[in-house]
Parts: sequence; C-alpha cells; structure tokens
Amino acid sequence: MCGRFTLIAELEDLRREYGVGKVSLDHWTSSYNIAPSQYIPAVISGEKERRMGYLRWGLIPPWAQDEKIGFKMINARSETVEEKKSFKKPFERQRCIIPADSFYEWKKDEAGEKQPYRIQLQDSPLFGFAGLWEKWENEKGEPVFTCTILTTEANEEMSEIHHRMPVVLRQKDYGTWLDGGDGVKDLLAPLPDGSLKMYPVSKRVNTPRNNDVALLEEA
Repeated sequence: MCGRFTLIAELEDLRREYGVGKVSLDHWTSSYNIAPSQYIPAVISGEKERRMGYLRWGLIPPWAQDEKIGFKMINARSETVEEKKSFKKPFERQRCIIPADSFYEWKKDEAGEKQPYRIQLQDSPLFGFAGLWEKWENEKGEPVFTCTILTTEANEEMSEIHHRMPVVLRQKDYGTWLDGGDGVKDLLAPLPDGSLKMYPVSKRVNTPRNNDVALLEEA
C-alpha cells in the first residue's frame, strides 16, 4: 500500500517536472510527512494544458453518504481497478498524477515491531504516483475533490519490506497516463528491479503531526 509520502520541491520544479501550465497551489510548502485526508498536489489534464491543484487524499465516490469512506480508499488495487464500482469510471476518465519524491513503508521485524523506511528512485529526485480523482458533494451541496493512489505488486527490493507498492510513473509516462490510450494498462506494473533505494528512518514519522526535515535522517 502507500499511506505516507514526501514532496520537497519548489513550485517551479514541479511545473517543470510535470509539464504544468496552470498551477493553483495557494500557500504551498514542502512536506516531509504527507498523510491521508490531507489536501495534496495533483496534476490533471485540462482541455488545453495540464493543471495542478489540491485534491483531498482518500477517494469519496459520488454515491457515498458519508465522507469517512475516504479513509478506506486512500489506495486502489490496480489489478481490480476496472471491476470496482468506486474506481471504474475514474480509471476510464479521471486519472491524475500525484507528485512525490519519496514514500514511506513499514517493515515488520521478528518481534512484530514495525520499522519505517524511506523509499526513493535511484535515478530521479521526483516522480509521480498513478492516481484517480473524483468529485463528491457534501450535505451542503459543496463539491469536494478527492483522490486515491494505485498500488501493484512489489518489485524485488520492495518485497523485502512489503508485498505491495504504489504504481510509480516516470516523466516519460506522464502523457500516456493522463491522456489515455493503449499504453495506460501497461503502466500498472511494479518498477523494474534495482530502481529503488531505501533506508530506515525515525518512528516519529508514525505521527502525521511530526513534519520536519529530521524525519529524512537515517535511523
């Protein structure tokens, strides 16, 4: 799964990496501990250009009666995304890219304790999670735009920590993912073995309110 990640970048770096025209990220600051239910940057394909704005992490389907369902939908399994009522339409029409530079995952040791690890790409400081977005209306009729991150089977190095990993997109994949076509399903796969680097970090990352550069230090 993917339940926590980081994004440490200037707006211009994001604009350049994701080929974005319009950016609507008021009060943007880097984050060392992005958690579910927070509003996170996301890239969608507009009529004339790519746009970047905030989506709330945890997809709420249009038919949902309670927004709390979003806490159960921070991730979507790529293997069944076309079958699930909540994800089928977004997968067909509402794909997005969620910018990141690393993510956290927890490895359980023999004693049952969970050690968090920070995971990055070997060859790129930024990448994108394959995401889906949706529009939901609250009881006041106000629109709430939400998203989920797709997951897939772990590659070799990731499997030492967890059996799942997020679907990671490289820059060359962004256009295919956003614009659709025959290559979309091909992107729903683990990264090639050897693509990742990882190291243990402080268990302070377990608490979302801890959000400082010290979280990136090797434990």
